Amino acid sequence: MKHVYNIIIASALIAAAQAQAPEGKPERKGPPGGPPAEIIAKFDKDGDGKLNDEERAAARAEFEAKRKEAQAKFDTDGDGKLSEDERKAMQEARKKEMLEKFDKDGDGKLSEEERKAAGPQRGGPGRPGGPKGGGKGGRPPGK
Repeated sequence: MKHVYNIIIASALIAAAQAQAPEGKPERKGPPGGPPAEIIAKFDKDGDGKLNDEERAAARAEFEAKRKEAQAKFDTDGDGKLSEDERKAMQEARKKEMLEKFDKDGDGKLSEEERKAAGPQRGGPGRPGGPKGGGKGGRPPGK
């Protein structure tokens, strides 16, 4: 009975959220506030401070190529998908890479200063690999 009650509550909350959504405004995808500054700097070829359709397509193509490269590297069973174990291996490799790059004092963990230096490369809120909300070392939600 408790399970049914939770489903009813969740359905009501979803319905209420959809009813309050503004009409005519397209659903936004991606992190709040637009792409990170590092992405804009890399792909903004016309220098207007934002990504047009062509620049976005170039960014997506590069990210897709990197995704495929990572998948090929860690998909040890060759099924075209990353299993939970393969995903964990990829995350551990990424963590090791970040430690090697940013752990300046060699203690095996990132201090607050080292986290700041790693910045968006570590993954922050709304970024691939980052926490869903504000977390230790990440941006607070809405910033």
